Amino acid sequence: MRIGIIGSGHIGGTLTRRLRTLGHDVLVANSRGPESLADLAVETGARAVAIGAVTQDRELVIVAIPLRSIPDLDPAIFANVPVLVDTSNYYPQQRDGLIAEIEAGEPESGWVERHLRHPVIKAFNSIHAEHLFGSGAAAGTPDRIALPVSGDDAATKATVIAVIDELGFDAVDTGTIARSWRQQPGTPAYGADLPKAGLREALDRASPERSAEWRAKPGSPAS
Repeated sequence: MRIGIIGSGHIGGTLTRRLRTLGHDVLVANSRGPESLADLAVETGARAVAIGAVTQDRELVIVAIPLRSIPDLDPAIFANVPVLVDTSNYYPQQRDGLIAEIEAGEPESGWVERHLRHPVIKAFNSIHAEHLFGSGAAAGTPDRIALPVSGDDAATKATVIAVIDELGFDAVDTGTIARSWRQQPGTPAYGADLPKAGLREALDRASPERSAEWRAKPGSPAS
């Protein structure tokens, strides 16, 4: 598959490495430019390009950058992308500052969709990068880790679920982007590394109310 990845940090870098190992044609880009990705390109065989080129002729594009940086992306580059995956999480106290719409209850990936002007599939946001890299297992393995996947289009979601399976994980369809809050930070499913049955139970226990740990502190500057 022809895949583009925006972001070369923990999740973006891990997906670049794993997807190249599986033989996919990967373009990778970040905000610092292709020259900053020379080592990753040599290591993996992925091609480092500018952000404006990373979506060209791609069947699937993954956005793996800090949530606060989403508005810096030009929505025009996603116009012809068939499948767009959002891996981001809102970390108001740790990194992102206050994002008023999310604080008011808008699902994180709904906010991303509005800024990128493109439907997204929310995936890869609930697993630590080191587990994404090394904890995959063959289909049918007992207690194989399952990842939650949200999105509004069944066919697009199925494409992402197939990639997740290839990476060594089961997937649980968590419903629409409007319900993607069930896999956000602070919920029972986040970072839990559960098999399918356990993940479904964790998703059912999720609450849309953010705990104080996952809200911006009073007086935090807006992103």
